[in-house]
Amino acid sequence: MNSSFRPPVASAPCLLGSDSDDLIHYSVAPAEVALLNGLSHAFGICLNENQDNPEARFLSHLASLFQQQRVDPETPLEKHDRPWGNVYLVQYGILRLFRESPAGKVAVHHFFSEGDLIWPVFGRSRTVRNTLCLTSVLPATLWVADFAAFRSAIQSYGDGQWHKFALVLTEEIAELTSMREYRKHTMSARERYQLLLEEYPELVKRVPDNQLASWLGVVPATFSRLKTAFANQSKNP
Repeated sequence: MNSSFRPPVASAPCLLGSDSDDLIHYSVAPAEVALLNGLSHAFGICLNENQDNPEARFLSHLASLFQQQRVDPETPLEKHDRPWGNVYLVQYGILRLFRESPAGKVAVHHFFSEGDLIWPVFGRSRTVRNTLCLTSVLPATLWVADFAAFRSAIQSYGDGQWHKFALVLTEEIAELTSMREYRKHTMSARERYQLLLEEYPELVKRVPDNQLASWLGVVPATFSRLKTAFANQSKNP
């Protein structure tokens, strides 16, 4: 290694309010970079400096369909009895996918967080028979595109591309759903809560307890008792 090389260092915080020539300025990546990174991850395409290859042009075309949207907590994005209309890429925040009975009983099926791409996986969701709802849990920054335009762009990229893309998320959601149902029938509430802490620590910190209780398949009072018991256990191992 060249001994004269010195890695860049950050300027002291006390200088950040001045225009000193000693300040080291770093350019801030545009918001669209988060969108492109999310799409590249969803499609398994590696971004590189060559922006003129077919894959890069495909991602660029997809990205042009999205608009950034900021929403408050508990903002309804998709509602039941209406065709699911959009595709969402989460830049920041958490969304919940759930069903709600006419009596108001809610069953939470899944939470989506940063980097997740969300679209109507099931054909029924794209009709007036849709029973799924999508709502923000926290303040969220989203990239939103019309689902029909999104699907058309993928289909135009090549034969079988839509089915290849759709199958991955469909299988993932189906696997998570079946595993959660299996656990409900074979594990105690205490065992399921332990797995929740181990597998989804960030959700436990960020999502309200009543929503986690619904996802876990217990009533809020049971969830509260489990939370207290595990908290006491950690204090007194």
